[in-house]
Amino acid sequence: MVFGKRAASPTGKLEYGDPRTYNADFKGPVVNRSCTDVVCCMIFLVFIMGYILIGLVAWAHGDARRVTYPTDSQGHFCGQKGTPNENKTILFYFNLLRCTSPSVMINLQCPTTQICVSKCPEKFLTYVEMQILYQKDRSYWEYYRQFCKSSAKPIKSLPNLIMGDDCPTVVFPSKPFFQRCLPDFTNKNGTLTVGGRVQFEDGSGGMTNVLELREAVNGINKILDARDIALKVFEDFATTWYWIIIGLTIAMILSWTFLILLRFVAGCLFWFFMFGVLQIVGFGIFYCYQQYNKLQKNPESSLSLYDVLIQTNINTYFQLKQTWFILLIILSVVELIIILLLIFLRKRIRLAIALLKEGSKAIGYIPSTLVYPVLTFILLSICFSYWIVTAVSLATSGAPVYKVSAPEGPCVHENETCDPSIFSSTDVPKACPGALCNFAFYGGKSLYHQYLAILHLYNLFVFLWLINFVLALGQCTLAGAFASYYWAMKKPDDIPALPLFTAFGQAVRYHTGSLAFGSLILVLIQMFKVILEYLDRHLKKTQNVVSKFLKCCLGCCFWCLEKLIKFLNKNAYIMIAIYGKNFCRSARDAFNLLMRNILKVAVTDEVTHFVLILGKILISALIGILAFLLFTEKMPMVLGGPTSLNYYWVPLLTVILGSYLVAHGCFSVYATCVETIFLCFLEDLERNEGSAARPFFVSPSLMKILVEQDS
Repeated sequence: MVFGKRAASPTGKLEYGDPRTYNADFKGPVVNRSCTDVVCCMIFLVFIMGYILIGLVAWAHGDARRVTYPTDSQGHFCGQKGTPNENKTILFYFNLLRCTSPSVMINLQCPTTQICVSKCPEKFLTYVEMQILYQKDRSYWEYYRQFCKSSAKPIKSLPNLIMGDDCPTVVFPSKPFFQRCLPDFTNKNGTLTVGGRVQFEDGSGGMTNVLELREAVNGINKILDARDIALKVFEDFATTWYWIIIGLTIAMILSWTFLILLRFVAGCLFWFFMFGVLQIVGFGIFYCYQQYNKLQKNPESSLSLYDVLIQTNINTYFQLKQTWFILLIILSVVELIIILLLIFLRKRIRLAIALLKEGSKAIGYIPSTLVYPVLTFILLSICFSYWIVTAVSLATSGAPVYKVSAPEGPCVHENETCDPSIFSSTDVPKACPGALCNFAFYGGKSLYHQYLAILHLYNLFVFLWLINFVLALGQCTLAGAFASYYWAMKKPDDIPALPLFTAFGQAVRYHTGSLAFGSLILVLIQMFKVILEYLDRHLKKTQNVVSKFLKCCLGCCFWCLEKLIKFLNKNAYIMIAIYGKNFCRSARDAFNLLMRNILKVAVTDEVTHFVLILGKILISALIGILAFLLFTEKMPMVLGGPTSLNYYWVPLLTVILGSYLVAHGCFSVYATCVETIFLCFLEDLERNEGSAARPFFVSPSLMKILVEQDS
C-alpha cells in the first residue's frame, strides 16, 4: 500500500528528513518527559513578574476616575465624595467663546477658567447688571456667586474682574450635558435662540449672537462627540445585555448540538451547513435588494450622500440606497464564492466528512474536551481585564500638570508649564495679558512618568504574549488528549484515564518554555504590525505614493508571515504533545512530516477548515437573524425586545461577532482534533505497514477513503 513517494536529494538522502521507523514500545504520547526550552520559560516568568509589578505600580499611581469625571482648572474632580466639590457635579466654563481657539483640539482643553458647580445658570445676567441689582437686592449676588471662585467679591471693576478671573462676565441659560453646562439652544419660529434671545451682551461691553456661541459649543463638542457616542453605545449595551447573553448561550448550545450530531449524521449535517449558509446569504441578498428597490422607487424617503456625511447618527447610513447596493454586491460575491468552492472541492468533501466523523468519535470518547474552551475563555478574559485596567491606570498616572493658555492672542509662553498658586505674581500675565494657568493633563517628572510610553508598550507586548500562550496551551492540551485517542489500538479500552487532565499537566509542567517560545515568535510579528500601523497613523500627512506602496507591501508580508507561523506553531504543539521535544525540534519534525505528504495536507486540511467555517457562519447567521428581528422590533408578537435603542446595529454586531467567537471556540476543539488525527495518521503510515505484526491505528473506514483519495 503506497501513499505517495517521498522526494530525495541527489545524494540519495530524503529531502525532508527520514521517516519515522517502527517502534513496538510506542503507544501514544510519551510519558517520561523532561523540561524543554528552560531559558525561554525563565524569561517568560520574569516578564510575567515584571508585568505584575508594573500593574501594581500603575494601580497605585493611576486613578480611573480621571477618565470618566470632569475636572476643573485646578485638576479637582467634580462630584467626588470626600472633596470640596462633592456636591458640585457639573463643570462650568467662564467664557465659552474662547472655546473656538485652535488650542482646544491640541490640548483637549478649552482655554478658559473652569469650575465645578451644583447647577447650571437659568437666566441671562452680566456681572455689571448684578452689581447694579446688588445695591437693591443682595440675593442677586448669592445667585451669581455660584458661578464664581470662592474668593470672588461682589464689587469689583470690570478690568480687575477680567484680570483676576474670579467670575464670568456673563451667564446665560444652560443645561447639563455630559456633566458640563452648555447653552440651552431652542428653535423659535425656525430661528436658533438661547433663552429666547438671538443677540445678548457678552459682559465686557460688547454684543454677541447665538451663532458665535454655537460655534464655541461645537469646539467643546469635538471633544465630547466621542464620549457622546460611547455613552449611547453603553446605554444600548445596558438595555440589551441580557438579550446578548441569551444569544451567546443559544450559540453555544447550537455549537455543541452540531458537534454531537456530527458523530452520527456528519454527511447530512455537512449538506445542511452548505444549504443553510447559501439560503441565509440568499435571504440577505433578497432583503438588500428589497431595501434598495424601495429607496430607488421612493427617493423622498432616502437621504443624499451629503446629508449622511454631515450627520453623526450612523443609523442614517441605512437610509442611503448606496449602502444597500454595496451590501447586495458583497453578499452576491460571497454566494458565488461558496458555490464555486463546492464545485471544485466536491471530490475532497467525502474525505472531510470522514475526518469529521473520526473527530466526532474522539470527542465522544473524551467529552471533557468540549468544556475546555470555557477554561480558555476564562483565562483570556483575565488577561484582557488585567491589560485594560493596567492601561487605564498608566494613562491616568501622575499629578495635575498646568499649562499657560493665551485665548486673547499669540503668546511666547503658551503651553509652558506653570504653577497656578504663584501664576499671578510671575511675568507671564504681564507679557501676555489675559493668559491663564489651567489644568492640562496628568503627568510628572519622576523616572516612572518619563518612561510611561515604554510601560504602555511593555503592557501591550506582555498582553499579546499571554494571549498567544493561553491559545498555545489549549492547542497543546487538546492535541495531547486526541493523540491518546488515536494511538489507542482498542478504542475506548486502551485510552488512558483522564487524558485531557494528563495532557494539561504535562504541557504546564514540562513545556511552558516551548509554548512561550512559539508564542514569542508570533508576538514579535504582531508587534511589528502594531508599530507599522502606529507609524502609518502618525505619518499619514507626510506620506507619498511610494511610502504608501511600501507600507502596503510590508503589511501584506507580515500578514502572510503571521499566518505561516501560526500554521507551523499549531503543528509544532501537536508534536510537543506527542513526543515532548523542544519547540525547534518539534517544529522541524512537523514541517518535514507535512512536506513529505504535502499534497494530502494542502487539500485535506483546507477542506476540513472550510466545512467548519461554514458551520460557524451558519450559527452566527442564525443568531444574527433572530437578533435583527428582535432589536428592530420585527417580531413583537413573538418576543417583546428592547424598544429604545440609539444604534440597534451595536448589540446586533455584538451578538453576531460573539456568536461567531463562541462557535469558533467550540469548533476549534474539532479543528484541533482533526489536525491531530491527520498528523498522527501520517506518522502511522510511516511507522506501520498494515500487517498483523505492524497494524495501522487508523480506523478501517477512514483508511479506505484515504486510499481512494490518494489513488
